[in-house]
Amino acid sequence: MHRQVLPVVINREGGTAARLGDSLADKVREAFAATGQPIDLHLVAAADIEATISASSAPVVAVGGGDGTLASAAGVLAAQDRCLGVLPLGTLNHFARDIGLDGTLEQAAQVAAHGYCAPIDVGYAGERLFLNNASLGIYARMVEDRDRRRLPKWLATLPAALRVLLWPQTRRLDLEIDGKHRRVKTPLLFIGNNRYSLARGRIGRRASLTDGELGVIAVAQRGGAGLVLAALRMMRGKIDVHADFAARESAQQVIALRRGDHHVALDGEVVELDFPLTFRVDPGGLKVMLPALA
Repeated sequence: MHRQVLPVVINREGGTAARLGDSLADKVREAFAATGQPIDLHLVAAADIEATISASSAPVVAVGGGDGTLASAAGVLAAQDRCLGVLPLGTLNHFARDIGLDGTLEQAAQVAAHGYCAPIDVGYAGERLFLNNASLGIYARMVEDRDRRRLPKWLATLPAALRVLLWPQTRRLDLEIDGKHRRVKTPLLFIGNNRYSLARGRIGRRASLTDGELGVIAVAQRGGAGLVLAALRMMRGKIDVHADFAARESAQQVIALRRGDHHVALDGEVVELDFPLTFRVDPGGLKVMLPALA
């Protein structure tokens, strides 16, 4: 049975959406027409995503964009106990991949219209929701460097990554991980919404979004050449857990005790947050439309 009307809210500035240009609206309408689901389509600027979603009271809203857009939408929908339909129209679409979407608009429209709504975990950095991960250090610097370049995001990522890897900045962090104090020196503190795989062929993937935990990784302190070699080992699935990480564990809560304002990357978007900062997992905190069970 179809819903009466499904609101579809798309960030027209996102990677794939922007590349589709004037054909975007027609492509979205065609994808949903094939499902038989009537829609109310909104193509909006990134800054208007939350307000557009809040203006609707529909129990399910389909949202198109990258991971940052989806996280913004999820913050609204989680607070209102509504369900998120995912249209992977960003550049990398990590979250869509981890919930079983193969990257095609047609499949995503079918799931948004006829999948099933189920709870998954989300993370929080202070009051800010994240779907994938939060990080301090070189990743946030890389995102800032990438976004300053007048290049497509995918093309700007390589020189930005090389720059921060070759000239890393180590941070001294005082952490409380589930109440236990931990002091680390690291160029990168990475906190995932559930654990990320380090196995070859599965790097950057999550087997589960319902384990109710944060995956915490602090990269070991080393110079630029050492970080580049470690990154190459990771891509080959040859990580040495003891040598390459200052910490790797699971937790429900991590508090970064360093004071002041610091740049934090949340789902590929850099924001400035006040410290001390609490990272936590909210088990089942968001409802998402998932592919129908076989």
